[in-house]
Amino acid sequence: MTPTDTFQTHRPRLFALAYRLLGSRSDAEDVVQDAWLRWQDANIASIRDPEGWLVTATTRLGLDRLRARRNARIEYVGPWLPEPLEIALDPDPLHDPAQRHALADEVSMAFLAMLEQLGPDERAAFLLKDVFDYDYPDIAPLLDHSPANCRQLVHRARQRLQAGKSRFAVSAGQHRDLLTRFMDASQRGDQAAILSLLHANAEMVSDGGGRVTAAIRPLLGAERIAQLYWAIARRNGAHPARIGYVNGEPAILRFQGEQLHSVTLVSIDGDRITRVLSVLNPEKLTALVTACEAGASS
Repeated sequence: MTPTDTFQTHRPRLFALAYRLLGSRSDAEDVVQDAWLRWQDANIASIRDPEGWLVTATTRLGLDRLRARRNARIEYVGPWLPEPLEIALDPDPLHDPAQRHALADEVSMAFLAMLEQLGPDERAAFLLKDVFDYDYPDIAPLLDHSPANCRQLVHRARQRLQAGKSRFAVSAGQHRDLLTRFMDASQRGDQAAILSLLHANAEMVSDGGGRVTAAIRPLLGAERIAQLYWAIARRNGAHPARIGYVNGEPAILRFQGEQLHSVTLVSIDGDRITRVLSVLNPEKLTALVTACEAGASS
């Protein structure tokens, strides 16, 4: 196997790690490209474990970019949400509903958003251990920590993430049904219907990046969220919408003319929506999905 073949064999795993670490498709692509350049310059004949070498390089490059991005985030306008990896009109036909639900959990926007509360080393240690199944002695040299310190990093990360998890599991069918009802109610601006779907303490986070109109702070409480959608519908500001998929998870796709305007996803606990995440920043919505293809309805 040539060095190029070796890299291409591991490339999907490297990209998966970089994307989860950074929450950005474009940043993940850059990190994998940088890892490729380092691989080309390395003395490959002396590398006994190519996968370990490549994962180490990708992790360290990703951490460098993550720390730099967090410093630059200070200037970002409003909340920052992850960049969708994939936006589709229909689910992947190769997976049954249970498989799709499980895969979506691994890269769901809600999961990636929760990872943002972790420090860089915590995030990397958690992903390597709980998502990519590395042992602590293998993680330690990647992060320049002892195995004991890595264990503590993962423990703290699990505690933080556990606090944000739903208490009650929801099936894929229930998730899609509740999302569809929320889409229909929000398109009409039906406050009563929206309130019946939202948890009283629900939160709405919108990422416009300062490029389009979006709330610059999270909106807290079902009443305020319902009132916002009522106001949008009242001034005929609702965009045609349909149910699609973002990172394999059901999502509301809204369109402005022929172009994708925004994607909205929800977190659900039991029979109520607890969090609404909307990505409106056009730089994060580069997928080639059009209103004509989607058959969006107003």
